[in-house]
This record gives sequence, structure tokens and C-alpha cells, in this order.
Amino acid sequence: MNKNMTYEEYTQQVKTCILTDAGNCPVISLLLMLQGKWKFQIIYELCIRDHIRFGELRKNIEGITNTMLTSSLRELERDGLVSRMQFNEIPPHVEYSLTEKGHALLPVFYEMTKWGFRYIP
Repeated sequence: MNKNMTYEEYTQQVKTCILTDAGNCPVISLLLMLQGKWKFQIIYELCIRDHIRFGELRKNIEGITNTMLTSSLRELERDGLVSRMQFNEIPPHVEYSLTEKGHALLPVFYEMTKWGFRYIP
């Protein structure tokens, strides 16, 4: 697949099975990276703010536990979507932000938002 493929070219080629160079479906790979109840909400919070502390993030995402937030953030960091910056001050604190790779997802989320407004009451 050509990475600069237009939408029209994509719709024609999708029926013939588009695969990455490694033989994987690029959509499934992304969905696996973002799977879970909380990751989209975490990314949304990071889109709203440039940097956010763990406690503020936990407070803004209703129902998430410390363990689940920590786990989700580690996975997002491992996948290169979120950056973790530790400040060795008194008191010490940690801030999270989207990486360049994470910011590159914003057009995808924009299209999903448009779809949601169109089809979900």
C-alpha cells in the first residue's frame, strides 16, 4: 500500500485486502493499540491540555482506578503515543503529554467525531 493513497484509491483497494509490509492489517494494529475502556478518554484529556498530571487526569476521568490509569498510561507510553515527564522537585510530580505520534491521531479522531455527530443521537 502506498502511504500517500487518496481516499478514493483506498476505497478501491480495501476490497483487495490492504496490508502493511509485515503482512498485517493497519487498522487492526491501531485498534489493538487503542483497545480498552480508558485509552480514548486518556487521549482526549491529553488533547485538551498540553500537559497534565496524573492526579488531574484521574479526577477528569470518572470511574477510572489508579491501577487502570497507570496501566493504560504505561501501554500508551510503550506504544509511543504518550510521553511521561518526571520532575524531581519537592514535591516530585509527573506530567503526561501526547507525543508527535499521538498528535498524528488527531485527524483520525476528528473524523470519528464527525461520524459520531452524524449517526449517534
